[in-house]
Amino acid sequence: MVIVVGDLVTDVLVEHDGPIQPGSDTAAAIRVSGGGQAANTAAWLASAGQPVTLVAAVGDDRAGRDRVAELAAAGVGDAIEVRPGAATGSVVVLTGAGERTMITDRGACLLLDPAHVTRAIAAAPPGSHLHLSGYPLLHAGSRPAGLAALAAARDHGLTVSVDAASAAPLRAAGPEVFLAWVRGIDLLSCNADEADVLAGPGDPATQAARLTDVVQHAVVKRGAGGAVWASRGGGSWSAPGVPVPMTDPTGAGDAFAAGLLRSWLAGDPPGTALAAGATLGAAAVQLLGARPAS
Repeated sequence: MVIVVGDLVTDVLVEHDGPIQPGSDTAAAIRVSGGGQAANTAAWLASAGQPVTLVAAVGDDRAGRDRVAELAAAGVGDAIEVRPGAATGSVVVLTGAGERTMITDRGACLLLDPAHVTRAIAAAPPGSHLHLSGYPLLHAGSRPAGLAALAAARDHGLTVSVDAASAAPLRAAGPEVFLAWVRGIDLLSCNADEADVLAGPGDPATQAARLTDVVQHAVVKRGAGGAVWASRGGGSWSAPGVPVPMTDPTGAGDAFAAGLLRSWLAGDPPGTALAAGATLGAAAVQLLGARPAS
């Protein structure tokens, strides 16, 4: 069982063909769907056949009920708390020309209860794994819940992976502080921008190796360029990206995490796990939105 802890939000996906026209109109296709790094990873894990439960918080509103129902239909186990009086988080995702920009209202995500998280992890079956989205750690309101997840996993013997989440809030929190929070975990995953914040400048293999001073294994994702894996003690592996037509990059990193985790937790070696992540990430960029096709 994989216990995923983090964010569940509504994505408002704005797909524009050309540049945004400030102060005027920009033509776009707009759709509303479920999002959130943790929820997306959980959905991709479920689609790959991995038993998974999401621990998150939503508001007591229509959006929250819709988001929970979507995940249930996708086969994701529910350890989602409903916070009365709060609004479910939402993210406007501006996507075009292979890039995405997110404008975020975290809403109920900031109210995730440390006691709820601790109970959910304590109830996990033996041999379970915790995958923590970095977002709870990067915001003061949800940080106690993120730290509680790490502590509960340690207390109950779960293996742990953390996704570094996003470069700007990592920089604001401070790389040394973030690395202190995740010190000793089994696996840390970050993209190129996040690796620059956490490990400093350098090629991906060098950055991943530096991070193993803090964690057991580190993965640096390079988008279409594939990914590298370094292990404490000197092991290093890489896998190329899978060339596919790009539709929307939203959720690709979450899909990569799901493919990599499912493979690695099944006992596959790092190179195989990287390739599995690349395959699922390639599937994601061919879809519009952050989740597997229903």
